[in-house]
Amino acid sequence: MAVFTPVTLDDVNQWITQFPLGKPTALKGIASGIENSNFFLDTEQGEYVLTIFENLSFEQLPFYLQLMRHLADRQVLVPAPIPNQQGELIVALHGKPAAIVTKLEGSSQMAPQPVHCAEVGAMLARMHLAGRDYPLQQPNLRGLDWWNETTPKVLPHLSDSNAHLLRAEMHFQEAFAGCDTYKQLQTGPVHADLFRNNVMFDGERLTGFFDFYFAGCDTWLFDVAVTVNDWCIDLDTGVLDVARVRALLDAYHGVRPFTDAEQTAWQPMLRAGALRFWLSRLYDYYQPREAEMLTPHDPTHFERILRERIATLAPKLF
Repeated sequence: MAVFTPVTLDDVNQWITQFPLGKPTALKGIASGIENSNFFLDTEQGEYVLTIFENLSFEQLPFYLQLMRHLADRQVLVPAPIPNQQGELIVALHGKPAAIVTKLEGSSQMAPQPVHCAEVGAMLARMHLAGRDYPLQQPNLRGLDWWNETTPKVLPHLSDSNAHLLRAEMHFQEAFAGCDTYKQLQTGPVHADLFRNNVMFDGERLTGFFDFYFAGCDTWLFDVAVTVNDWCIDLDTGVLDVARVRALLDAYHGVRPFTDAEQTAWQPMLRAGALRFWLSRLYDYYQPREAEMLTPHDPTHFERILRERIATLAPKLF
C-alpha cells in the first residue's frame, strides 16, 4: 500500500468543515496505487474517497476533476467530485492538493469473464463519446514525450536483451506516431489506465470507472489497447484471450464504431500500450520514491506482454 502523506481522522475533522458532508466518522487507507495517497472516508452524509495528490499540482488537477464531473453529468459511471462551500474541487490538506469524490459501489473484478469485458468495452465507448465536447486540453503526460525522457533513465539497468527490445520498440513507435495512419486516428480525453483494479462491478453490472489521474487527450485507440492489454489476457503469459477480446471490442464497436484507420493501427497500438506500462514500471522499480508503504509493480509482466504483441497478431477490431 502506498501512503505518501499519512492522514488521521483528527487531521480531517476540522478540514472537512468546508464541505457539505457532515462530520467524519471513519478514515482508512486504500491498499492500492503508487501515485497518490487514497483513503476511504465515511461521514454523516455517506461514503467517499479522499485523495491527496503527490505528483500532480494545483494547476494540473482541474483537467482531471472537471473531466470526471463532465462525464458524470453525461451519465458515464464515474466518481463525482464534491465541491467545497466556495465551489472548489481542489483544496489543500497538509500543504498538498486534495479532493473528495463519491465512492462507487461494488468491488474490482480481478478474474474477468467475457460478460465483464463487454460491460467495460461499452462504457469505454460511451466515455469517449461523452468527452468530445470537454473544453479543457491536456496531452497524455505518459505519452511519447515521456517515453523519450524515461528510456535513457532505465536503459543502464537493463539486460542486453531488454535494452535491445526497448531501443527497437522506441524506434518503431516513433515511426508509427509520425505515419499517416496515426494522424487519422480519432482523439479526445482518455482514461489511459483502465486496469481491472480501476473499475467496479456489482456482480456482472459495471458500477463505475475511477482513478482518472493519468487521463489526458490522446487517441481513443490507445485507451482501448491499454484496456485490452489488462482485461483480456492470461496474466502469467500475456497471451490474449480471444473470447474476452472479442467481447470487449464488439461491445465498444456497437456504441462507437471503429474506423479503417484504427483497424490498421491496432497492432502497433497494442504494442504502444504495453511499452507505456513497461517503461513506467521500470522507472518505478529502478528509481523508487519514498513512501510509508510502497511495493513497485513487477516490470517483467509488461515486458512479456510487449514481446507477445510483437510476436503474435491480435484479433481484429471488427
